[in-house]
Amino acid sequence: MDRRSLILSGMASGLTSVGLGACASTSQPRNPDPNGPAYDTGAAATYSADEMVRATSDFLGVTAESAGAAIERIFRERGQPTGYVAGEEGSAAIAVGLRYGRGLLYMKNRPTQEVFWQGPSVGWDWGGNASRVFTLCYNLQYPDAIFRRFPGVEGSAYLVGGLGVNYQKADTIVLAPIRAGVGLRLGANIGYLAYSRQRNILPF
Repeated sequence: MDRRSLILSGMASGLTSVGLGACASTSQPRNPDPNGPAYDTGAAATYSADEMVRATSDFLGVTAESAGAAIERIFRERGQPTGYVAGEEGSAAIAVGLRYGRGLLYMKNRPTQEVFWQGPSVGWDWGGNASRVFTLCYNLQYPDAIFRRFPGVEGSAYLVGGLGVNYQKADTIVLAPIRAGVGLRLGANIGYLAYSRQRNILPF
């Protein structure tokens, strides 16, 4: 083989290697943070009714029958959630009310995220209470999407199996907080909750 043919053959081999290398590098999904935990960046997985009944019963300290009645109704209306928040909150009201809470957001194949919430309300209720809250999250595709203001959905509050449930909505994301022992405060006011990464003293 003469010198010219040898040079052309070497160039062709080099281009082929580069092309194959480029294809190999784009065929695998990349972790957005190579030094961070690996997790699925696709659509969020959902939780089954059995998973939510067990988690709600254990966290709120209620019977499986009570948790099942509330979960069954929410699933009938909304389907399977993509995440949930387990936390505690305190609230008080004399016509104008305030609510503060703190919990952990769980999503399958995602890192656990600490969440705070706070918000005002206006209505005819009065008094105060502290309770655990188990919130089902719908159409929440990644944890950071929860950090916004969620107004209450009018006419969505109800009591099932001794548990209070109401809906909050922002764009396509719907939250369904389940509370134990909320009494007359449930559905007695109009307001919103703002979810944030850190505690905010002012609820506005």
